[in-house]
Amino acid sequence: MNAKNQSLAGDDVWRIVAGADKIYVASGKNIVEFNPAIAGKEEVLPKITGRTGNLRAPAFKRGNVFYIGYNTALYDLLG
Repeated sequence: MNAKNQSLAGDDVWRIVAGADKIYVASGKNIVEFNPAIAGKEEVLPKITGRTGNLRAPAFKRGNVFYIGYNTALYDLLG
């Protein structure tokens, strides 16, 4: 998907990430980890969407794990 041509918001974002094994989100200098099977939509969506309600960038999927946002520690997880 090319985010320049199509944006995702709200329920569309949740439908994509809800089946993931894990979601890692950059939050300042920290990393917040979610298991969408346990964490609810109301807990996850505010962390993975921006002020406009669209999915934060950068966002990518590796295997069945999502990495959303940017900080050095998050990308260090990728090895």
